[in-house]
Amino acid sequence: MNSLVIVLIAVVVLGAGYLGYGRWLAKKWGVDPNAKTPAVANEDGKDYVPSSKLTVFAHQFSSIAGAGPVQGPIIAAMFGWVPVLLWLLVGGVFFGAVQDFGSLYASVKNGGKSIGLVIEKYIGKAGRRFFSLFCWLFTLLVIAAFTSMVSSTFNGFTAGADGAVTKNFNGAAAATVSMLFIVVAMVFGVVMKTCKNMKEWLKAIVAIVLIVAMFAVGMKCPWYLNGDQWNYVIMAYLFLASVLPMWLLMQPRDYMTTFMLIGMLVGAFVGVLVGHPDMNLNAFNGFTVVSSTGAKSYLFPTLFVTIACGAVSGFHSLVSSGTSSKTVRNEKDMLFVGYGAMILETLLGVISLIVVGAVAVGGKAPEGLTPFQIFSQGIAGFLEKFGLPNSVANVFMTMCVSALALTSLDSVARIGRMSFQELFMGDTTDTSKMPVWQKILTNKYFATVITLFFGYLLCKGGYSNVWPLFGSANQMLAALVLIGVAVFLKATNRKHAMLYPPMLIMLAVTFTAIVLNVIGNVQKFQAGTATFLVEGLQLIVAVFLIVLGIIVAITCIKKLVLMKKENAEKAEA
Repeated sequence: MNSLVIVLIAVVVLGAGYLGYGRWLAKKWGVDPNAKTPAVANEDGKDYVPSSKLTVFAHQFSSIAGAGPVQGPIIAAMFGWVPVLLWLLVGGVFFGAVQDFGSLYASVKNGGKSIGLVIEKYIGKAGRRFFSLFCWLFTLLVIAAFTSMVSSTFNGFTAGADGAVTKNFNGAAAATVSMLFIVVAMVFGVVMKTCKNMKEWLKAIVAIVLIVAMFAVGMKCPWYLNGDQWNYVIMAYLFLASVLPMWLLMQPRDYMTTFMLIGMLVGAFVGVLVGHPDMNLNAFNGFTVVSSTGAKSYLFPTLFVTIACGAVSGFHSLVSSGTSSKTVRNEKDMLFVGYGAMILETLLGVISLIVVGAVAVGGKAPEGLTPFQIFSQGIAGFLEKFGLPNSVANVFMTMCVSALALTSLDSVARIGRMSFQELFMGDTTDTSKMPVWQKILTNKYFATVITLFFGYLLCKGGYSNVWPLFGSANQMLAALVLIGVAVFLKATNRKHAMLYPPMLIMLAVTFTAIVLNVIGNVQKFQAGTATFLVEGLQLIVAVFLIVLGIIVAITCIKKLVLMKKENAEKAEA
């Protein structure tokens, strides 16, 4: 099929989902434009910062649009383009966007509290502690997977088949631009903080000019470091992102990054319209696919956990309730921020599918290339059609791919720190009333160091080893969040039945996938091919996730059943 038809179908479906289903949800749940949001009521200049709709959207989209919508669809293309497209569209409209919007709504309606604290309010402290521990373990997987990806992308040196090491200009140039982003973002943050009345169009122009300037410097002065060195640099950046005020680093960085990512999307979209390449992928390769090594992959649950962020992602709920809910200035912005950002990410997933379809050989994705290389080279080819030099197009795409992961990394590091703090938080946040051990464990600097340390240990196992477990845990988190939001909606007498189908489907998918992951690691130990640092740590984390997932799911479902009985008894009385 021609890719132009596919992209037009996607735009119509996603647009209808936002204008139809999204607005219907907002109406049913009761979005109140006149209500005072937590950002306004609790403004502190650090986490609670009232921000414009575009600024919050930029943070939300930049944070959630990580590696998933690029990596997932390209890997899942082994099943054929039809099942991938169907799950992207159905999942994006009825699963992912609903979860993102629902978790943002629940948090805003509860003083900007994280989903874990919302669960505590309606289910109890035990439920919150189990959920916070689950979230913290999950953030370690995200830090490990995305740090490994970014460091390998930034690696300024490439080893050839003969052992000779050559410089990687694309990675080094993209790395330089990304590091400049951090410094410039802080300056931009100060400017926006000082000039609160600056017009949105003026802020946008300044951001775009800064992006072009940083890109030019990066092309002229590439910074060459190897992958291990970049791991340390990234960890240092994540520490700053975790403890500095939102307005000083994360918000301005995400704001500028969004223009870059939208530029990439627009370039890819226009490239598809102009070039409209044919889909060289097979439409459907069956319910079971066998790789060249003899490994079997099953459509259920592999397709659903592999595509991950492009359709539904539990990580998004941590962004919605952990950071975005504390910056929403008006409740009417929540639909655009929560539902809209996910719809745009799903479109990115569709673009990724079209890219791999355009370069596919013999009905399959090209061999010997990573999904990010496929995506970068494919989009760079689209951009070259507009006269952009090959070197510029490739550096731009490398920078965009790394930005997808880096903007998710800083958010998840901050959320991981918060989850660790919440895990040991008692009835008070007043440090003068806490015992010494609790003061230490809830200290934001200590929590950040512990989170990054364990994330770094998992990172040593490599991106490809962590991704399967990340995908399973990510989708399990989505299922648990949907249950938690359903409890909140029911407890506050709001419509919630629309959450049951995605909730039950994701529970079935994720528990199946994570159990298969455990079985696979156990088999590696039995065969003597496993190591403690890679398979061992993954096995420990996977077992914890299964146990915690079961506990949280049962606790929340019991609460739903109990509330149903209580309502029935009240009705009879």
